[in-house]
Amino acid sequence: MAARLLLRSAVRAAASRAGPAPVPALIRGMSAGGIPTDEEQATGMEKKIIHAMKTGSDPFSMLRPKEYAGTKQDPHIVPSITDKRIVGCICEEDNTAVVWFWLHQGEAQRCPSCGSHYKLVPHELPH
Repeated sequence: MAARLLLRSAVRAAASRAGPAPVPALIRGMSAGGIPTDEEQATGMEKKIIHAMKTGSDPFSMLRPKEYAGTKQDPHIVPSITDKRIVGCICEEDNTAVVWFWLHQGEAQRCPSCGSHYKLVPHELPH
């Protein structure tokens, strides 16, 4: 401890003989062009989400799905990362029962109760 005190006093004495020490110029972050936006600061998964939302895609199915007629020509689209998925159909608007059935990749399939068409499409995870 005594050695540190002696060293500090020696450094101070040398600095006082040499004159005032130059003060380093502080550079503010905003002087380079303002506060960076969320998009400029984003990294990793957040950056992918921001980019996807900017291009109009919905990587995590957070937005309301598009409405389809449910006919053979315009079936309800069901995204899946596998080649099959279980689907629940509420056949009538005020119905309390859900009709569950397996939907397989390929041609559009009908609900066994109401006849509404569903089609399974491949979906890639964003990560």
